Amino acid sequence: MLRRPRTTAKVYTEPTTDDDDFDDMTGSQKDDSEELDEWLPKLKEGKAKEGKTQKGTDGSTEKKKATKRVAKPKVPKPKAERKPRAPRVPKAKKEKPNTEQQNEDTVLLKPESQRHVTIKEERLSINLSSNNVPVPEDNDDVPDEGPSSSQPFSKVKKEEPDDSFTFEEPVQKKQKTSDGAQGRPIRLKSVGSILEDLQMNWDPIRVLSEKAGVAQWVCMNVAQLLEEENTIPFMVRYRKELINHMDADAVRDVQQTLEELRSVAKKSRSVAQTLKKEGVLTSELEMALKNCTTADEIEHVYAPYKKGSKLSKARRAKELGLEPVALALLHSPQTLNLHASIQPNTKGLSSLEEVATGVQEILAYMIAKDKETLTYVQSLCDRSAVTIHSAVSKTALKEQQSQQADQKSKPKDIAKFSLYTDFTCDVQRIQHHQTLAINRGENLKILTVKVNIPDWVKNDFCRWCVNVRWRPQGYAQPELMSILNNAAEDSYKRLIIPFLNRGYRTKLTAGAEKESIAMFVRNLRQRLLMCPVRGRVIMGVDPGFYHGCKLAILSPTSQIVHTDVVYLHGPAKEREADKLRHLMFKYSCQTIVIGNGKACRETEAFFADLIKQRFFSPMDVSYCITDEAGASIYSVSPEAVKEMPDMDPNLRSAVSIGRRVQDPLAELIKIDPKHIGIGTYQHDVSQSLLRAALDGVVQECVSFVGVDINICSETLMRHIAGLNAGRARSIMEWKEKNGPFFNRDQLKLVKGLGPKSFQQCAGFIRINPETVRSIDFGGNEDPEVTQKQTAEKRKVKGSANISNDFNPLDQTCIHPESYSIALRFLTQVAGRLDQMGSSALRQSIESSVRSSGLDVLAKSLNTTPETLQLIVDGLTQPPGFDIRQNFEQADFKREVVSMNDLHDGMVLTGRVTNTALFGAFVDIGVGRSGLIPKRFITPEKLPVDQRRRSLALGPGERVEVRVMNVDIQRNRITLDLIRVLR
Repeated sequence: MLRRPRTTAKVYTEPTTDDDDFDDMTGSQKDDSEELDEWLPKLKEGKAKEGKTQKGTDGSTEKKKATKRVAKPKVPKPKAERKPRAPRVPKAKKEKPNTEQQNEDTVLLKPESQRHVTIKEERLSINLSSNNVPVPEDNDDVPDEGPSSSQPFSKVKKEEPDDSFTFEEPVQKKQKTSDGAQGRPIRLKSVGSILEDLQMNWDPIRVLSEKAGVAQWVCMNVAQLLEEENTIPFMVRYRKELINHMDADAVRDVQQTLEELRSVAKKSRSVAQTLKKEGVLTSELEMALKNCTTADEIEHVYAPYKKGSKLSKARRAKELGLEPVALALLHSPQTLNLHASIQPNTKGLSSLEEVATGVQEILAYMIAKDKETLTYVQSLCDRSAVTIHSAVSKTALKEQQSQQADQKSKPKDIAKFSLYTDFTCDVQRIQHHQTLAINRGENLKILTVKVNIPDWVKNDFCRWCVNVRWRPQGYAQPELMSILNNAAEDSYKRLIIPFLNRGYRTKLTAGAEKESIAMFVRNLRQRLLMCPVRGRVIMGVDPGFYHGCKLAILSPTSQIVHTDVVYLHGPAKEREADKLRHLMFKYSCQTIVIGNGKACRETEAFFADLIKQRFFSPMDVSYCITDEAGASIYSVSPEAVKEMPDMDPNLRSAVSIGRRVQDPLAELIKIDPKHIGIGTYQHDVSQSLLRAALDGVVQECVSFVGVDINICSETLMRHIAGLNAGRARSIMEWKEKNGPFFNRDQLKLVKGLGPKSFQQCAGFIRINPETVRSIDFGGNEDPEVTQKQTAEKRKVKGSANISNDFNPLDQTCIHPESYSIALRFLTQVAGRLDQMGSSALRQSIESSVRSSGLDVLAKSLNTTPETLQLIVDGLTQPPGFDIRQNFEQADFKREVVSMNDLHDGMVLTGRVTNTALFGAFVDIGVGRSGLIPKRFITPEKLPVDQRRRSLALGPGERVEVRVMNVDIQRNRITLDLIRVLR
């Protein structure tokens, strides 16, 4: 008995690597048997998935069918009886079990070489049989999309088994739609408009679902919400039930995929218009363009017609009138006479050989453009070991030889790519950082890159073309079969191989860019959400040798108290130390923040020595090292000049360094994310995609943290969801003219802030009464008088409908659209607004939720459990709650360690400073970050909630590590991860 095909489990492996930045790190990927299974048993896998709920009843029947399939392949194939393929498509929607049985029988009677393509066509026809969007059912085959940004309630968040975990691959974003609380599909106008806008032959929602790995109803909702100009932070926090609790990264991925589909449709229309102007657009060509789902497919169809390129061989042969001859060879070869096409005075038709060559070129073109043929050759490649190889280019070798003779010229740095001068790897197993490194070497003309496809693919493909797909419908003379054979080989070598190579390179590059950008996003998010150090006077130090160390003393509210320059590494350092002590006593400063630039180690040693001598006694002084990347760029930016107009740029850097610890989010958003020193290969990825992703995560972080509208800067305000530079400027002007905001409703009075903008930004804006009372207007500090004066001003504007009273809910994450629900819920639990954040109200709410359940309470309030959970969070969180308090804070220390103090096996604690595609860099306090190679970051060393993240470490996380190797000459430290500290 033949057992049913089963999917191969993915196993994590530990490849060997070097410590270089371009280390050859390979991880868990599919083995060869799994790659074979990916193509062959897809129909069975599909049946297993679709009939999962019927396993108990249908299991035995399926096994009998599987046994039946073994017995029949050797039976003679009655091709004539099975000519029509139509029975595969109908009834696919109505009677799935019967359709599958019919399809299976069809496949059994097909020739062995046709079986692969037929299976794929059957699966595609089933998908295309209906454009209806499925209502979420118990689809147990759909993996989890990940947690949302706010605190989920217990019924929604369900831990998924980790058997699908692939540590080397990004997390799949598909989610169990049955377990998502009240996830409900909606049929909206914009979905129809998407269909109309794209004007393609495929359903955009279905293709979007396949490409993004998200259920169709979720894709429909996301497309509609984006069409209505909703921002991603708003969707993730206030529309969870519509997006099935996806996180911001997953929604952003769907958005990006939708934009890609739009660009494909736009390019298809543009190419069709161009071909129409040239007079070469046929109905078949237009149909082929409308069937394309990627830019590569459009390029493949359009390549022979591109203006400026030389006329293709097939087009020249068609212009000579040989296309009917080529079609006759396929449809009626017994009546074809090539001699009848000879025209002695016409070039290209003057001899039998020229006529045969022309026919061959037309056939080669037809083969290369046929979708079923391309699908089949792709299936062969999927089952073979396709490799990518890189080597030193001849140009680089010649330049190196000439530059060695001429010592004045700068040599080409081939050594940087030493790992890739003779590198071969399977395209299914190559790591993302390896792909980007190879691409960089190729762009610098140091490396040449080639995709190698095994020879057996060509032999199998040509045999299939001649005997199956392009087999003449009748008896063909040997010379005609020779033309067909030559056409298949020519098509493969000249047209199909370049197409496959481009496809592999594009796919590898797109995947590597996507993962690199995702790494940037994760690193930036963790850097921005580091816990602020509040309530301390801080001294920011920008270290230096000859120009001295620049100091900036900042108040607990980040106001600049004092700036100075001290020369700690000169002959008068004792006098400078006394000066430092005087400043620290004068301003009660006990915390020092040192930038990690030039002279950092020497400056750290200076302060550590003073602390060890108790030089600042009785004050308990400590210091920390922070990343100063981007500080010098910011110090000369227009924003810095506007904020600190009369200050030296070097002193501005010291201010920026200090504020990065006091409030990382507020300071780092002033700097271009690409200059903060996170991620790798930032210049090798799509700059537009990188910019969009980084801007999106900045908006997400600023919005989720929340902004006190009355004290935040204009720079911070413009990153709130729903706002931009113009609206932020209008809000600042309104405040300057009318005073502070007393409630969120007053935002509606700002010019240019319409209903949609208000809806998007209101939930992320905070109104803190304490802040308003601390603001002095015209010397009047009485808040009641101030409020009356402001009210008088606003009456002139005709704003009588908007109250000037404080609303306690404006301090919370609850959206104004849910205020009425929140008040009714407070009445149910016998609570009051003035009790918000108190233990008494928290206990009352928890008791009510425990006794009745969140779903029942939500139903009684005519709302969703997601909205009620957000209301519960807002009412129970203390005033001034900051989500960053659960994130890591800067490490402060009092002594210094050097690389010479390290030895193999030493266990240390450190903080992740940056993560790359090949490992994580950790600051262990020796002035040089150590590298944890990717092979040492294994799932069992990570907390459960981090095991599904790619690489699973990010900047700011505290880790315990073991020193594996110290290379003082190369200034490198190799570490092993022991555990993540919480």
